[in-house]
Amino acid sequence: MSLTWSAKDHKNLNQPPATGQKRSRNDAGNKATVVLGAQWGDEGKGKVVDLLATEADLVCRCQGGNNAGHTVVVDGKEYDFHLLPSGIINTKSTSLIGNGVVIHLPGLFEEGDKNEKKGTCLKGWEKRLIVSDRAHLVFDFHQVVDGLQETERQAQEGKTIGTTKKGIGPAYSSKASRTGLRVCDLLADFKDFSTRFKNLVHQYQSMYQSLTVDVDDQLKKLKEYAERLRPMVRDGVYYMYEALHGPPKKILVEGANAALLDIDFGTYPFVTSSNCTVGGACTGLGIPPLNIGDVFGVSKAYTTRVGIGAFPTEQLNAVGELLQTRGHEVGVTTGRKRRCGWLDLVIVRYAHMINGFTAIALTKLDILDVLDEIKVGVAYKLNGKRIPHFPANMDVLQKVEVEYETFPGWKTDTSAARKWNDLPAKAQNYIRFIENHIGVPSMFDTKSQTSMCLVTFTLNQYWRKLLSTLTLKPPNQNHSCVIFVGWHCFTTSEIPISIMIMTSTVLSTLLILPYVSVSYFSQVGRCWKVQRVHDPDVLKANLCLPLMEAQTVWHDVASFHHLKLSSSLVNKQNIYVTFEQCRLYLFCCS
Repeated sequence: MSLTWSAKDHKNLNQPPATGQKRSRNDAGNKATVVLGAQWGDEGKGKVVDLLATEADLVCRCQGGNNAGHTVVVDGKEYDFHLLPSGIINTKSTSLIGNGVVIHLPGLFEEGDKNEKKGTCLKGWEKRLIVSDRAHLVFDFHQVVDGLQETERQAQEGKTIGTTKKGIGPAYSSKASRTGLRVCDLLADFKDFSTRFKNLVHQYQSMYQSLTVDVDDQLKKLKEYAERLRPMVRDGVYYMYEALHGPPKKILVEGANAALLDIDFGTYPFVTSSNCTVGGACTGLGIPPLNIGDVFGVSKAYTTRVGIGAFPTEQLNAVGELLQTRGHEVGVTTGRKRRCGWLDLVIVRYAHMINGFTAIALTKLDILDVLDEIKVGVAYKLNGKRIPHFPANMDVLQKVEVEYETFPGWKTDTSAARKWNDLPAKAQNYIRFIENHIGVPSMFDTKSQTSMCLVTFTLNQYWRKLLSTLTLKPPNQNHSCVIFVGWHCFTTSEIPISIMIMTSTVLSTLLILPYVSVSYFSQVGRCWKVQRVHDPDVLKANLCLPLMEAQTVWHDVASFHHLKLSSSLVNKQNIYVTFEQCRLYLFCCS
């Protein structure tokens, strides 16, 4: 007998799993919204997370350490975060540092205490922070080793990786070699911890003769940190499980670094030491894949990179200097100037392939306001021929030629834009091109330091208002209203999946909203196949089709490519929400 179980049936984790009941994706529990970088970092993830975190119940870090940073501005005061989830600034939410994060305890407490002095937002931050007992620790000697390794690379190869020297690489190396020490080890038998700590020190000293560590002093400090840390520590796996399968919660995961810095998918070896893609949210927090909801990729309207490594669209000219100056492109953690260049859609599309973004948050659009023309990299060529993929080999990436699309600049200040219609037409065209090339809708943002309503969330309020009008009966009781939403429009979990409305048997009335590249549903067997068309008249004609059965409804909310008809849900009238290439459709049928 096969055993299957549904989380909603288990209030006590020790209960045996239920039998004989298949668990569907829709019964998986709460969904986690994930925010990830779509370039080489510094895209403005902090601003997007800050906006989402205001309504989140739980904000989580899943990977990395204090090697990345972002700034949140509240009431004119800047709060710098490196290890703490930025949700810690919201006094009504809980923050979680997951097992995939490597934690430098002196840096953690210094960061919290320093920000607490700046304003009331961080008051009592320790009571709102939960730390996974499975998270690995970064020690001071890891940071020293990080610097020694960079020196060795310089001496042997004549180049460095550009590490932040925060000890992240060595700490993950200790983790992978199974000699690392975790939070649970620190809080258990301290005598045993001390022995393992000394062994780890000796291991590194055997590799680096110049490494000196005052072991007794380090252990004394670690014992003090342990007592301060103890009240925050939980079993991260069970805590996340309860959050996913308990009462409704808005769960937000903020990724550090970015897709092109991922240890597996990034521009290796010039990468970080963890998985900064969506898989890192699963392994770094214990979230099952079916509990991943929206995945928001964050990209600047141009491209930046810190340190060395291939950068195909880099502009070593006046354009690059302008982007650096206007964009204030200096790293929060390192203070290093960032290299700047045109937007590279090859890498953003590659990031989408890996992560499956439901939307792209396009930041710093207004930095481009003063340019007469704007270029976008759309393809790579090698030896005069287009290459169909993003190269794994960095020597190849160094040699590629970039194929550009050129757009006229809008020469208008967009820093105050808060709605789509606030943007000049040329800026709208620029965004539409990005959406179409990647296949993902976008929300735009400016460099303004004030928290603002991005396009996406402004639209959510509009849709809630729109949904409230759908109780109006259509002209013919045998017809229903079909609503198609396209381009930059999409939904979050705030919009209900199912709403009771009218009975209908034939699709007929269509409302097409502005900025729509439309699709239509055509009947193929027992499915409605999604097809792309740009002529509204053709769309209307193809939507005037009878359903196969009078009492069939679409049942598979998770389907991206077709709508499965089912006769199992009879006499129920619903609005359903689905995505096809990340574009939202709202429609009703019976």
